[in-house]
Amino acid sequence: MVAVPMAVVTALVWLPALATVVLSFSDWDGIGDLNFVGGQNYVDVTSNYPPFQPAIQHNVIWLVAYFLGPALLGVVLAVLLDREVRGSRIYQSVFFLPMVLSLALVGFIWQLIYSRDQGLLNEVLGTQTDWFGDPDVNLWAVLVAAGWRHTGYIMLLYLAGLKSVDPALREAAAVDGANEVRTFFQVVLPVMRPVNVVIVVITVIESLRAFDIVWVVNKGRNGLELISTLVTQNIIGEASRVGFGSALATIMIVISTVFIIIYLLQVMREQKK
Repeated sequence: MVAVPMAVVTALVWLPALATVVLSFSDWDGIGDLNFVGGQNYVDVTSNYPPFQPAIQHNVIWLVAYFLGPALLGVVLAVLLDREVRGSRIYQSVFFLPMVLSLALVGFIWQLIYSRDQGLLNEVLGTQTDWFGDPDVNLWAVLVAAGWRHTGYIMLLYLAGLKSVDPALREAAAVDGANEVRTFFQVVLPVMRPVNVVIVVITVIESLRAFDIVWVVNKGRNGLELISTLVTQNIIGEASRVGFGSALATIMIVISTVFIIIYLLQVMREQKK
């Protein structure tokens, strides 16, 4: 029962990840000989590759925007729906519906909304803005579209956490004279620490792996550079540089691993308790 899934994970996750790290120290182009160049790819990425700095900045902006937008909005929606308002099941379905769509499909949907000539947003505002084409606004336009999808996911996770909170804790807080706001921040929120950690880790990883919607819009160019799009451009682009692209991918792996370790430590700590 353990061997089969372990074999699948090893073949599809761990071996490709290990191969990526190994190839990051080479100049392989996917066809010719494999020559190891040490850490030269990492030196080139950080010092001789102009798109890398904007990509890092855009990933950081993506992360902050996810926390200030979809994460907070998802928490607020979960708290409101936890009050068992009338039609809450319908609201849950409506808010979660975008999550079942792929980010690529979300990009196509929002292209209709953002279209310069026939888009809904320009019709409402009376403007002619190229929301996905203008490098001054396209990052924020994409973040709105991606946040629309991510909000429902955070809402569902937090709503499940709220349902698991012991009602006796809220009753005790009410007896002590605490209002709903104070009860939430001083009683409910601390109890939901494991859920909060999961949401933080998921939000960080989602901001790093953002790719589909940006690639659909303009293949990660013209103001939408992300680390993930740089990896793809170098590995399967016109000038295939597998070793260089693998170095970029390894940087993503290292950053993601930090937050994954934090999550695993939290899980193990809760299990010991």
